[in-house]
Amino acid sequence: MKSLSKIIPVASPMQATVVSVDVKEEDRIIAGQQIAILEAMKMEHVVTASASGIVRRINVRPGDMVFEGHALLFIEPSPVEAHQEEEEAAIDLDHIRPDLAEVVERHAVGSDERRPEAVARRRKTGQRTARENIADLCDPGSFTEYGALAIAAQRRRRSLDDLIKNTPADGLIAGIGTVNGSLFPQSVSRCMAMAYDYTVLAGTQGRLNHKKMDHMIRLAEQWRLPLVLFAEGGGGRPGDTDGLAGAHLDVITFHHFARLSGRVPLIGVVSGRCFAGNASLLGCCDVIIATQNSSIGMAGPAMIEGGGLGVYDPDEVGPIQVQTRNGVVDIAVRDEAEAVKAAKKYLSFYQGSLPHTEAADQRLLRTLIPENRLRVYDIRKIIDVLADTGWFLELRREWAPGMITGLIRIEGFPLGLIANNPTHLAGAIDPDGADKAARFMQLCEAYGLPILSLCDTPGFMVGPEIEKKAQVRHTSRMFLAGANLTVPYIMVTLRKGYGLGAQAMAGGCFSTPLLHVSWPTGEFGPMGLEGAVKLGFRKELEAIPDSAARQQLFDEMLAKAYENGKAINVASFMEYDDVIDPAETRTYIVRALKSVPPVERSTGKRRPFIDAW
Repeated sequence: MKSLSKIIPVASPMQATVVSVDVKEEDRIIAGQQIAILEAMKMEHVVTASASGIVRRINVRPGDMVFEGHALLFIEPSPVEAHQEEEEAAIDLDHIRPDLAEVVERHAVGSDERRPEAVARRRKTGQRTARENIADLCDPGSFTEYGALAIAAQRRRRSLDDLIKNTPADGLIAGIGTVNGSLFPQSVSRCMAMAYDYTVLAGTQGRLNHKKMDHMIRLAEQWRLPLVLFAEGGGGRPGDTDGLAGAHLDVITFHHFARLSGRVPLIGVVSGRCFAGNASLLGCCDVIIATQNSSIGMAGPAMIEGGGLGVYDPDEVGPIQVQTRNGVVDIAVRDEAEAVKAAKKYLSFYQGSLPHTEAADQRLLRTLIPENRLRVYDIRKIIDVLADTGWFLELRREWAPGMITGLIRIEGFPLGLIANNPTHLAGAIDPDGADKAARFMQLCEAYGLPILSLCDTPGFMVGPEIEKKAQVRHTSRMFLAGANLTVPYIMVTLRKGYGLGAQAMAGGCFSTPLLHVSWPTGEFGPMGLEGAVKLGFRKELEAIPDSAARQQLFDEMLAKAYENGKAINVASFMEYDDVIDPAETRTYIVRALKSVPPVERSTGKRRPFIDAW
């Protein structure tokens, strides 16, 4: 044997059991070559040679237990000729190992390409797949899917291969991506997207997709991610058999989802049928976007029939014509492509200001209100001219037509807008209009959007018939919402500003807005001028027997009342801030917004939740 002074040991790196010794005495080895395998805590560890040379003595056998530092063998260092060295095998970076191949295959099975029959069924109804909708919503390459390998909880009644093939993602595609990256290249516009897949068990809510949704909701809450929900589907799924359960009423998804209200923007999108549990989640959303072929209801035909309430076709339950007129749907669109476009536009208002905008010639605003103070006009034309071109998104257009609500940009700044519509009840505020405005104020407050109010109202609607609709309670909602706003509030009186209705349009009082200005066409009073004259001067008018003379006196008193209540006179009493050239309206709005600090984004909630109604 050679002198031990020239021999170096290869020591055990840990306490372990020897599994194998992979060299023999007198073998020539190179540094880094595998010489033994040890096992510790059920894990195998490869031991390699620390130097090139000749193995002179092996000190252990398989099965031996060794401690850290124990000599496994001894090597006599010596140069190893190149032809004796084992060349490292070239690594094929494109090689797919069996374990990876299995994962790749499982993901591929759930893709649209591998499910041509399911895709064909969607094409027959003129619809896109869930994955196509998410791909359209999110910026290219930005979507990361969560829970893609989930399958329906039906292993007791169906084979694993069947479930993998036919219930990919357990019918719920969910993940995080970015939206509107091209509009906001300097910021990360993150968004969570979840889509029920109608091609998987009719988009029903299974046990595992509830679990998946719960996980995603927690992430959305923690990281303040806006959430878009494609809610097509039929509610709870009775066919899941795995696990123990009774009535399944301890599902916490609805609680968690509703708790997001007021913390992150919630956008619901529906194409096709949306019933039961899917509809409940949809109803919790801040805004609902629905296509012309949508049907939305708290139960589908089977449950309705089961309750003894008749037999109906799914399209009869809650068609778009019903759900737009009653206020359930905020934005009605033709198809899914338009729905996604609307969702992206809606989201953009919560993603910040835009640097470059265009607008119509503002001198047009001087012409859009008739000089005849009794002549109606189209308020939407004023809004379109006032807004940055293409940047007014109206909500709930078909419901409560006397009150207009929507999101608007002015010189890139995003705002919420409420406006009276003089073509409906002369702009008087009825119960539906008050509900519409109050709930919209909540929405703007929750997410820090300044509010622009365009006032032209004779006040709250009055009379015995309107009181049958709980007018007192409904109109008071505007005072409650307005008095608790913390976002900048700007009011522009276009023409009529009368009574409590005008105060409600100002957030409760003419002196509370950040800025309150009027156009020259503005007129003000505690009630409509005609009514005020008739009521205030009833005795004088009744004392004149001649009708022509009585009318002449009425006209004279009305003219005096108008002079007293005209915009320029009321401004002289400092009841509001100024009378302005309509063409400068945008300038005044932007100056006001720039005069106060930006609304801070709270780490919690600005308000507890947003009313579903």
